[in-house]
Amino acid sequence: MNQLKGIITAIQSNGHLSLVDVSIGSDTFTSILLETPENTPWLKLNNPVELMFKATEVALGKNLSGMLSLRNRIPATVRGIRRGEILSEVELDYRGQPFYSIVTTRAVERLELVVGDVVEALVKSNEMSLREIAQEPPSSHHESRAGENGGNPS
Repeated sequence: MNQLKGIITAIQSNGHLSLVDVSIGSDTFTSILLETPENTPWLKLNNPVELMFKATEVALGKNLSGMLSLRNRIPATVRGIRRGEILSEVELDYRGQPFYSIVTTRAVERLELVVGDVVEALVKSNEMSLREIAQEPPSSHHESRAGENGGNPS
């Protein structure tokens, strides 16, 4: 499962659905969830989350121009290609974070993919899941000093 860390920057809810925007740097990604802020406490603005999506749901484009209905266009660099007879795994890098796409080997050949190529990874918003990143409570520095000398006053 691919995972990229970001921050919730917008939430639009209607009924039992939410359209959630997550920012990573200057890029914004969108996920459609069957949850709302009313029933999911961590679903709130400025909360850190992980975007999760399967490698089999990542399409690849090279030299794309024009408009697409897909909002999740992840600029990436090809870091490795593991070719199989029918399917190939393409290792990608996005802002130093690795993730993967599994596409047909024919697609790899048609796109003439090689290590170092700049591509766009495309993921439909209904294929993007979100998971809360647990925030650790601040550590307490208020330790009792009474026990330092065996409980005896110095």
